[in-house]
Amino acid sequence: MATDKLGELEDRAWRGFLVTHDRIWRAIEAGIAPLNVSMAEYSVLALLGEAGRDGMRMSELAEGALMTSGGFTRLADRLQRRGLIERRRSAGDGRGFNAVLTREGRALLRKAWRRQHSDLRALFFDRLDGEHLRALTEVWARLAADEDGDGDGDGDRAADEGSS
Repeated sequence: MATDKLGELEDRAWRGFLVTHDRIWRAIEAGIAPLNVSMAEYSVLALLGEAGRDGMRMSELAEGALMTSGGFTRLADRLQRRGLIERRRSAGDGRGFNAVLTREGRALLRKAWRRQHSDLRALFFDRLDGEHLRALTEVWARLAADEDGDGDGDGDRAADEGSS
């Protein structure tokens, strides 16, 4: 039954998530700052790096970066002016555009990935074992399924959550 107040376990879990997210986010942001790239820019470059040489449709990239189309367009314009991405007509239908990494964009992304992966290992992965990581991936999958309407949403909360 829902109450106005979080239970003790719920509160500790939520606050732990927020504090940990903020700490890791700030460390990664500081780590890539010397590369003159923001977290939003890095997010777009990383998505393009994962997409491969053909890049991604601009609309899919905006959605993947969790940005509005207007905000994404301004960010893509900045990345293009810096020579990190270019826009190409979509090979699929010729109407839309794909964003692709340039050679300079790929080089910057490799540097940013190395730094991010090093920071993630030090701040997160090295502190967890395989069991912890499997549990986290199960949590993220469950939350994503609930968001997509694929889960039952009941949460199966721990019996000892202590609602108050």
